[in-house]
Order: sequence, then structure tokens, then C-alpha cells
Amino acid sequence: MSLRVKIEGEISRAMTKYYREMLGKGPEETKVYIIEDMVLVRFRGILTRKEQQLVRTQRGCELVKEMRQVLRDSNIDEEERIIMDCTGFQVISSHCDLSTKTGEMVLIFIMDQNVGRIFSGKSCGKEMVISRHPL
Repeated sequence: MSLRVKIEGEISRAMTKYYREMLGKGPEETKVYIIEDMVLVRFRGILTRKEQQLVRTQRGCELVKEMRQVLRDSNIDEEERIIMDCTGFQVISSHCDLSTKTGEMVLIFIMDQNVGRIFSGKSCGKEMVISRHPL
């Protein structure tokens, strides 16, 4: 197993555990991609049952997105710490988007170095390794 695959798996497990503890429900699926100087975390099935009920209306969608943004803003240091602990490199910035339509959420962490190249021993091209874990 390559170092990149191992680290993607560590990030996947750590982020899933973190969201499970924070929300009382973790994502149904987590995929992690290390691409050059970015770590991309994609959650599927991230909405709680109550949030799924709320997003049936426009106002509910707005409330869920707003609440999730407030939660993320208050916990961003913890998310970035997880990425730094797993990779050993600094996070410069991070970004998040939640789709209330699909129940997916994407986190993008911009790193201070090209971690994809470092972990694969060569430049990251089209090949991406997916770390997937069961619930």
C-alpha cells in the first residue's frame, strides 16, 4: 500500500469519526483525494434525519446551510488539525460546500506543499486513489 493511500485512509477515518461525534451521525460514505497541494474530502449522506426533513423547503435549505456554516466556522481549527496530523503538513486555507439537494458535502484543504507529489514520489497525474470505509 502506498503512503498516499494510507494517508487518505487515515484522513477518511478521522474525518468520519469527527463528524459522527460532532453531529451524532456520520456520513454514509467518505472519499479522500490528495491532488497536488489539495486534500479533498467528499462526504455522501451527511444530512441528519431532521435536516433531510428541513431541506424539503427553500427556507429549510437556507437554514441547514447556514447552521452547517456556523458549525464549521466554530470548528474549523479542529478539521484543519486533523488534516495536519494525518499529513504532517500545514493547511493554508480550507473551503466547504454542502448540497442540500444531494446530501453531499465537500471540504477542500489547501496545503503549504505539494503533498500529492511528496506522498506518491512523483507528480500527481490523472490517477486518484479513493479511500472508502464502511459505516
